[in-house]
Amino acid sequence: MQTAPVISGRDGADRITVESGTYLAKYRDGEGVVQEVSTGCRTKDGAQSILKELSDRAEKVRSKILTPGEASTADHQRTALGDHFTAYLDYQTAKGLNKTRIANNRSRLNRLATDCGFRHLSDLSATVLERWLADRHSEDMSAGNRNEFRQTLVGFGNWCVRSDRISSNPFSAVAKADAKSDQRRKRRAMTEAELAKLLDAARRRPLVDAMTVRRGKNKGEVLASLRPETEQRLRLLGQEQALLYKTYLLTGLRNSELASLTAGQLELDAPAAFAVLDAADKKNRQGSTIAIRGDLADELRQWLDGKLTALQADCRRRGDVM
Repeated sequence: MQTAPVISGRDGADRITVESGTYLAKYRDGEGVVQEVSTGCRTKDGAQSILKELSDRAEKVRSKILTPGEASTADHQRTALGDHFTAYLDYQTAKGLNKTRIANNRSRLNRLATDCGFRHLSDLSATVLERWLADRHSEDMSAGNRNEFRQTLVGFGNWCVRSDRISSNPFSAVAKADAKSDQRRKRRAMTEAELAKLLDAARRRPLVDAMTVRRGKNKGEVLASLRPETEQRLRLLGQEQALLYKTYLLTGLRNSELASLTAGQLELDAPAAFAVLDAADKKNRQGSTIAIRGDLADELRQWLDGKLTALQADCRRRGDVM
């Protein structure tokens, strides 16, 4: 059990005082505001050296030798790079970027910092990044993947400049790799026959998986028997999966965009059916209207009618009012 003295803070609230492992520096910055920061030093002499540096910088700001922005840039140099990464990712979260994109940025930044030996902002180096990219090229990392790592650091560097953490982005001049000459997969449109096979496989998959024998002499054969209600449930699941694939194919929506749609955003009874996508759910943060082909609109209407009928029947069984 530990004890600590309680004092009254500047706002009148109670505060617990604990002894820090390092000295704090208290000084008045170039704009006249009292600051109290950790020196990171365990010795008094080291702390006094840091305090003198801070005081000298504040005096230069007051004397117009340095701007407040330049002084702020100097202050950020001692902060661990991981703390800057956290602030950058928090900024992206507040901006409303996709969670997957933020997670990918976090993973790339952490890998680059580890591989390149970046621990503070002063360590950031275009030469080191270029050498790392060259090493990845020799390991056969695709040009597109290498460009993603480069762009992550460029974006971080631009944010550091805007937030007065560094004066210029050291990565802005790092050249992109030629992704067009290094395509690993040649993209092409699916043929009509391939689309038909895809939708048929999606429709049959749940039932076939459930009826496939997993062990014994008949392993791999579609022989298992199911209860009628189970078979009906799996058939409906297959129909929904096929409808989902067809909607992807005929609208071009991304996974997150399609997942955001509700029945209220579908205008299936209009002369030309369409869906309204909210701005917040679009990658470019601009709303749009998506045309829906007639046959797809008919299938979506039937699916929604079936869902409503099943929900009404379930409510009647439970005695709920709907």
